[in-house]
Amino acid sequence: MRDFDALYELAATRKGGDRAVEKLLSKPKSAATLRKIPNDRWLSGMTKSVFQAGFVWRIVENKWHDFERVFHDFDVHHVAYLSDEDIESLLDDPSIIRHHTKLRATRENAAFLLDIIEQCGSAGKYFADFPSTQYVDLLLDLKKRASRMGGTSAQYFLRHMGKDSFLLTRDVVSALVRENIVDSSVTAKRDLQAAQSAFNTWCEQGQRSLTEVSRILAMGIES
Repeated sequence: MRDFDALYELAATRKGGDRAVEKLLSKPKSAATLRKIPNDRWLSGMTKSVFQAGFVWRIVENKWHDFERVFHDFDVHHVAYLSDEDIESLLDDPSIIRHHTKLRATRENAAFLLDIIEQCGSAGKYFADFPSTQYVDLLLDLKKRASRMGGTSAQYFLRHMGKDSFLLTRDVVSALVRENIVDSSVTAKRDLQAAQSAFNTWCEQGQRSLTEVSRILAMGIES
């Protein structure tokens, strides 16, 4: 695989120079900042990512005020203890997206966060304390313990919250294939670990975050 400088040069060539690349980059939040994010915001972020999966994101955004209302501002304790009848009643509310499985996932993810809070003290501490070098372990933990957090849903959730992360978009996967990191996709645990190893190397070489390296990889692909 090419080193970070070569990947950066590829992105700069495609985007019109170093300055253009830097304008397109964003940086993750610090661990200290992530720890300060309230528990309810983590549940809100998880829920939004679940509902955005396979749906028009703009519609979800337009309805989000009502999602906050019906889920009591995503108070984790309140949502975790909603009854089946409470969930069923939401199916009669036209102000939100009435998807029964995803509505139930909100309650299940609240229960997951309650477990995290009991173990770590807060959801923010759990997410903040996962090192970037073990990012895929966080993805695998969310897939196993949370609800509907497989695929790219967890990745977009973490990116939205500001956690240092890479997104396995079509362009990023294409770059990983081009660099002979994976054969064709990044879904199996083996491929995730291979991607993590490559990202760790590039981050160390360039003194960049996963978030930045992920974007640089994507910029190096012809669109």
